[in-house]
Amino acid sequence: MAARSFDYLLIGGGLASATCAASLRDEGADGSILLVGREPDPPYNRPSLSKHYMTGDESRDEVLVHPNEFWGEKDVELMTRTSVTGLDANERVAQLQSGDEVRFGQALIATGSNVRRLRAAGGDLDGIHYLRTFGNCDAIRADAERAENVVLIGGSFIATEVAASLTSMGKKCTIVMLEDVTLEAPFGQEVGGFFHRLLEDHGVTIHGGDQLDRLEGDGRVRKVVTGSGRELDADLVVIGAGVTPDVTLARAAGLDLTDSGGVKVSARLQASCPDVYAAGDIAEYDSAVHGRSLRVEHWDVAFNQGKTVALNMVGRNVNHEEIPYFFSDLADWSAMEYVGPGKGRVVVRGSMDGGDFTAFYLGDDGVVTAALTVGRSDDLEAARRFIREKSAPDEAALADTSTDLAPL
Repeated sequence: MAARSFDYLLIGGGLASATCAASLRDEGADGSILLVGREPDPPYNRPSLSKHYMTGDESRDEVLVHPNEFWGEKDVELMTRTSVTGLDANERVAQLQSGDEVRFGQALIATGSNVRRLRAAGGDLDGIHYLRTFGNCDAIRADAERAENVVLIGGSFIATEVAASLTSMGKKCTIVMLEDVTLEAPFGQEVGGFFHRLLEDHGVTIHGGDQLDRLEGDGRVRKVVTGSGRELDADLVVIGAGVTPDVTLARAAGLDLTDSGGVKVSARLQASCPDVYAAGDIAEYDSAVHGRSLRVEHWDVAFNQGKTVALNMVGRNVNHEEIPYFFSDLADWSAMEYVGPGKGRVVVRGSMDGGDFTAFYLGDDGVVTAALTVGRSDDLEAARRFIREKSAPDEAALADTSTDLAPL
């Protein structure tokens, strides 16, 4: 079969590709667009899988990035259940799993991440789940209907969000994690401690400083045994052990990779081959704002990077300068928003005890590198300015809720 040709080839069925397609049309691109994704569904918003879709508060259609009619209306060809198995970036030819070839003018690689799977005895028992796709979430919900005891492995976003969602659905949830405090790795012990206490206050049992040793059962999981010897009844196990960027295609195509395992791209998100871009979880870019190489696995990052790629595909020649943003809900107990990729000592504005605070993260030089807020969303605009302008505001004024942040 003769190779088909497209002006724009978007590889990956997630948010970055979906946003890039929409932005290309918004920016006046009238060339042909093909989006190829390996999942059976059109691009959808993954954060909902551990939250509102899991609890049934959002339908499948509500989780889609674009409504089904978008693709026809915008003249974007959507190819689901299809993987790109090879890419000749110099010749601008992609090989599909069907054996067909696609020629392209410009390409975006946004292949996302794969879940990190734990190797433990009993890991092949029924009732053990990872969460990445619609299908994973549907399977967890189906098992949860008849489960009494749920054990979650991990102390970060997947484990805490799923624990909150299933607890709100009446399930008894227990978290086992290496960390002493939930969300300690991204936010530190002080801020992580707020979410740790919140989970416990709503009935989630947490065993920190421990790890999965093995899983036991009779064809279906019945017990989780930890490294310290705890034996926990379990009818359902959800493992949240993080993700790894899927750079298989990019590596095979000969694109430059970074030491940390991402695809090396410029501030414009262009890879080492002209007219090939990378975005989302796999992209490690030269940040014009932060002055260093940056790879961030956040939902909003994929959204904004997809827009930046589209702008550069139509010749705008812009750097990616968005401040990374992230959000997380623990059922309806608390909603968190976060900006910036930095860490450092914490200055708290507001009250953690009252669940209404912003934690500003400061580097050794006092410059704000990031901010997390619960109940104080208005503080984020000031935080973005601090980060962009590399500001070192007076810490006492920063902590004082009576102080206007704008003049700082």
